[in-house]
Amino acid sequence: MLKRKPNRYKGYNYSSPGYYFVTICTKDRLSFFGKIEDGKMILNETGGIVKERWLWLQDQYNYVKCGEYAIMPNHFHGILIIDTIVGEGRDLPLQKIKPLSELIGAFKTTSSKLIHQTGLNEFHWQRSFYDHIIRNTKSLNNIIQYIIDNPKNWEKDENNISNDK
Repeated sequence: MLKRKPNRYKGYNYSSPGYYFVTICTKDRLSFFGKIEDGKMILNETGGIVKERWLWLQDQYNYVKCGEYAIMPNHFHGILIIDTIVGEGRDLPLQKIKPLSELIGAFKTTSSKLIHQTGLNEFHWQRSFYDHIIRNTKSLNNIIQYIIDNPKNWEKDENNISNDK
């Protein structure tokens, strides 16, 4: 039996305030969200749904902010910020803070549902997702630049299946 490698940092509380970088791929890295033209991502209807659902997270959960993000033909990069202090310095009311995995689960579930409603039933996200806890400003700035540069680097992107040999 194949043992899955745990992809979360052991012992870390993923509902704690902080900045989290996530990458989520489509199943089999199939392209569903649009195409790259002249180093820029051109979203199709499905890509538009992914964008809308990502931004929905900060409307749905008042302790979530969506940072820089990039929707690529077959994957998504984004910075999700969990901030448990809202308003004028008051603590978040007695509300359960969802951990990162549940927030990403909500994003994947709701985007999949809306995409399937367009008739694209073959669309699926890859199981799980990659995450990185952003611990300092230098790391944050590097990740923001990586996200911004992602479309113009598509030709050499490891998630671009045309690069598989």
